[in-house]
Amino acid sequence: MALLSETIDRLTPRLGELEGEPAPLDGGITNRNYRARFGGADVVVRMPGKDTAMLGIDRQAEAEANRCAAAAGVAPEVLALLDDPPCLVTRFVEGRAMEAPQLREPAPLADVAAALRTIHGCPPIAASFSPFRIVEDYAAKAAIRGAEVPAAYERSRPAAARIETALRHRPHEPVLCHNDLLAANFLRSPVGMRIVDWEYAGMGDRYFDLGNFTVNNELGAGEEEALLAVYLGEPARPGQLATLRLMRFMSDFREAMWGVLQGTLSELEFDFGTYAEKHFERLYAAESDPHFKLLLEEAGGGAG
Repeated sequence: MALLSETIDRLTPRLGELEGEPAPLDGGITNRNYRARFGGADVVVRMPGKDTAMLGIDRQAEAEANRCAAAAGVAPEVLALLDDPPCLVTRFVEGRAMEAPQLREPAPLADVAAALRTIHGCPPIAASFSPFRIVEDYAAKAAIRGAEVPAAYERSRPAAARIETALRHRPHEPVLCHNDLLAANFLRSPVGMRIVDWEYAGMGDRYFDLGNFTVNNELGAGEEEALLAVYLGEPARPGQLATLRLMRFMSDFREAMWGVLQGTLSELEFDFGTYAEKHFERLYAAESDPHFKLLLEEAGGGAG
């Protein structure tokens, strides 16, 4: 609480006098978030968890991406960024957090596709994001911190390498990506869909965002096709669908290794080992699927 008090003291000259006590917000397994009211305005104060820079999080890049998305109308406004103590303040969005079944419904799914298309059209930022490199980075950092890197990591590396090789044959223009499209990061507000939590944002492959959203929210094949059709403005071609489905694999690989590393870093009460195992199990199921080889061929064949 001492750190929160210090943060409030630093924010008051920028935002106005604090009205009432900050209230903790539920959810989130990286940071501590509070709703507070300064100078008549409701805000969200995000206080980073322990050693989050080890997870590849750059708070300056987070704020830059959030500002870009806010200017495009798909994220809350950034009101303040502090370096010491570190904290990001955004305007509180009146609305309700979405759940995965709701996001799979046709109307919200179309809203998500439109929001992602808008994000991917935003101006570039300095940070970059590659799922292929980040899993390697997480494994190396976990080992340095004395964690035993699971055998499942080595088992899945060849599949990730095959995906990276297949996608090298496709045109790739880096775009601003969110890279953490969990249901809880979508808010249905009176003025439309808003996306929060930009700490993993960076310039990367749009299909990682699309695959990340579909796997996190458990879209079926038909729902994937519907999402891509709205996103692209036309029915998806086989190569485009295959790329999205391969990026589902990479999203789970990132999440699994994130859980391994976060288990060595975080002070939050959360079972990161079970979280990692869940994603490793999905990885194993995906690479064991007989259609995995076909996806590699379709994604690497340039068919859209």
